[in-house]
Amino acid sequence: MLDRLAPAVFVLLWSTGWIVAKFAAQHADPLTFLAGRHGLAAIAFFAVAVVARAKWPKSIGQYAHSLISGVFLHGLYLAGVWYAIGQGVPAGLSGIIAGMQPLLTAMVAPFFITERLTMLQKAGLAIGFAGILIAISPQILDLFEVGLSGLGFPVIINLISMGSVTYGTLYQKRYLQEGDLLSIASLQFVGALIVTIPLALLLEDLRFDWTQEAVLAMAWSVFGLSMGAVALLLRLIRRGQVSRAASLIYLMPPVVAIEAVILFGEPLTWPMIIGTVIVVTGVYMVNRKARAGTVG
Repeated sequence: MLDRLAPAVFVLLWSTGWIVAKFAAQHADPLTFLAGRHGLAAIAFFAVAVVARAKWPKSIGQYAHSLISGVFLHGLYLAGVWYAIGQGVPAGLSGIIAGMQPLLTAMVAPFFITERLTMLQKAGLAIGFAGILIAISPQILDLFEVGLSGLGFPVIINLISMGSVTYGTLYQKRYLQEGDLLSIASLQFVGALIVTIPLALLLEDLRFDWTQEAVLAMAWSVFGLSMGAVALLLRLIRRGQVSRAASLIYLMPPVVAIEAVILFGEPLTWPMIIGTVIVVTGVYMVNRKARAGTVG
């Protein structure tokens, strides 16, 4: 039952990260907020791991793999996305970049973990990306009208972050197929913290206003996102194809848009509705179990 519900729950939890980011930006510098989030998540996972008597890695190599995967999967990825958005990268463009990840993952997975996709799964990835483009087409048109003057560097950072989470996902699948997920997650957030703290010290004033909104945003980021969503993501990566897990990223922009309608009263456009239907179709095709004997 958990395996069947895990993808839907993951999408719902992870999508709230965009909502939290909107709240948090008003009360804290993005990298400073992320440093606090990673540190608290590491402590929380460590506490749960101790209570649950989780097994810890038996070799220095496994410790290193856990730390390195955290650097890419959480540290550089979230730092790049949050920094880019803080510098003015439009949400529509950020959505396009995020939508590239499943395609990139599917393209490079065979070279890292010898993963092969069926023709149906390949078509599903392409259809899902097309749905993303349709869903955010109004924002794309706005980009052509307004332009991206002065945003070249933040856009590059956003692209690098997409590459980081792709590599982190594949690294996780290749080197961390065994071991307790609780102890692995604890070490991954330590790895994320190692890169986020220096970036925050270098680029920001370490602003965090300690208002109720800021504290609540931090609490949800730690327990809802870093613990709930990340634990599910690690489980999905371990139990299924990496490309299947990555394809769930396609669902994020449509789900976030629906949440924004409910929470902020933002309009739900026809392109978003049509694009969402297409995205769901593509994700279903990627995650559908291949028939025996089918070769991609």
